[in-house]
Amino acid sequence: MAALTYTKRMRATHPSVTIPAPMLASPGGKPFTSDDWLYEVKFDGYRCLAKADSGRVELRTKSGMECTTWYPELARALAVLPDGPHVIDGEVCVLDDLGRSDFDCLHARSARRRWYTGCDQVTLCAFDLLFEDGRNIMGQPLVERKARLQRLLRGVRGVLCVSDLPAREELFAQAVEPLALEGFVAKRRDSIYRPGVRSPDWLKIKRKGAVPPERFRRR
Repeated sequence: MAALTYTKRMRATHPSVTIPAPMLASPGGKPFTSDDWLYEVKFDGYRCLAKADSGRVELRTKSGMECTTWYPELARALAVLPDGPHVIDGEVCVLDDLGRSDFDCLHARSARRRWYTGCDQVTLCAFDLLFEDGRNIMGQPLVERKARLQRLLRGVRGVLCVSDLPAREELFAQAVEPLALEGFVAKRRDSIYRPGVRSPDWLKIKRKGAVPPERFRRR
């Protein structure tokens, strides 16, 4: 399936830049405190990697399936990014009024694999930048990649740049439990991006009972 194009401004594409397999988080156990780590809110959605190249946008699921036409509003949003190619890692979510992700609404929307009248709006909760202007930056520290991501996405509507929080044990009780969030992802601040690897540098710290077992098979 061809990637969607939403602008007339086109230039030579970069066939050598392909969307890699996503880096995966390991089970993390209990929350902890460390200056060498940061926390991100764990959004309950579908993993999505996006390639944007001068108006041409391609979206892929965790398993590598192209899903550009499933979420045309995200393709339109990312089409405004200058130059490229840029490759962004994130999570497609349906967010409620408090900014929490609603997996059931997302699953119902995604099952039809297209936009339709009355469907829930999706947001790309972006948390990493893998390529910037065609340059592979996966070997740079996480905090540098996130800073570059924030600059790239500044002012882009429909895309949420996931903020990092200090890795402090008390934040779990202060934020995750009261808001009934799924949890945190703890990440080493200096970690590099390792495509397709379930890394101990990324840890899932979930709220007990947040995700029922075998709820849905993730794509």
